[in-house]
Amino acid sequence: MLRVVIAEDEEIIRQGLVQTIDWPALGAEIVGAAADGREAADLVVEKSADVLLADICMPRMTGLETARELKRRSPGTRVVLLTSYADFSYAQEAIRVGVEDYLLKPIRQEELLRVFSALQENEEVCMGEQNPYVRAAKEAIASRYAERLSVERIAEEQGISASYLSRKLKEAEGKTFGELLTEKRLFCAEELIAAGRLRMYEIALATGFGEYKNFAQTYKKCRGFAPKDFRRRQEDV
Repeated sequence: MLRVVIAEDEEIIRQGLVQTIDWPALGAEIVGAAADGREAADLVVEKSADVLLADICMPRMTGLETARELKRRSPGTRVVLLTSYADFSYAQEAIRVGVEDYLLKPIRQEELLRVFSALQENEEVCMGEQNPYVRAAKEAIASRYAERLSVERIAEEQGISASYLSRKLKEAEGKTFGELLTEKRLFCAEELIAAGRLRMYEIALATGFGEYKNFAQTYKKCRGFAPKDFRRRQEDV
């Protein structure tokens, strides 16, 4: 399901979009509705929305300005703009800021079906070259696991929200950033234990766990036995 935020300053139209459109039939769900562009941008980031459906003419921040804002704050979110005017200059500007589509009011269900079918196809393709932010996060875990990593830090480095990255990682890998990081650290720790050249506290430091106590607690929670028991098993082999 695509997560959608609707932005429309006229309450009657906004409520009509939320309540009268068969969103599940479009493969979508409404996760928020806003009365202006500023509120819409904040909602998109807060809800990790996939799509913003926004009127071009809104107070505080227009639909075009909101689209520009989201390129910085939530670049994975696609924007579809709505307008009452078939103004070509609007369409040109929409293309320049990377808007996905541009629809005239009143909106018809079949037009939304066309747009959202295309969005769904793009999402499936993206989840198949894999989402570039997910790929970057996995690469960071693979090469920088010994650092003090967090999903917030990796998201900030990529210029996206932590909530967006967390959700895309969970969708792609079935695990959280923390779970993937711990899994990598444990695997590398076991390789070092098996090599037999480092002491346990040195292995804890080398694999990003920090203090040995934290390493031992995490290891036992995930493996069901202590790292020292793993070392003994290796010595008995």
